[in-house]
Amino acid sequence: MTTRVNFRLPDELLDKADVAAAATHKNRTEIVVAALQEYLDEMEDQETFKETVVDLYLDGEIGFDALKEVIGRQDAESVRASKTLLDQGDEMADDLAQL
Repeated sequence: MTTRVNFRLPDELLDKADVAAAATHKNRTEIVVAALQEYLDEMEDQETFKETVVDLYLDGEIGFDALKEVIGRQDAESVRASKTLLDQGDEMADDLAQL
């Protein structure tokens, strides 16, 4: 599935993308998609990025599917289980505080 997006690029960057497209016999979209994919792959390899994504999930800012895309299914399942335990612990602490 693809989604059409609109964004602005500096002229110099667009010119470089056009040269790369001509040199590789690809279109501009293919060049931009490949560059973005490479950038995101590099980000996902960084441990601090993964930790930040886990924090976003634990804070409820992103969903499980987004977490799974970045850290993988098995690790995401572990994080989800941990979050469930943490949430239950918070609820128990709140209940005990009201006694």
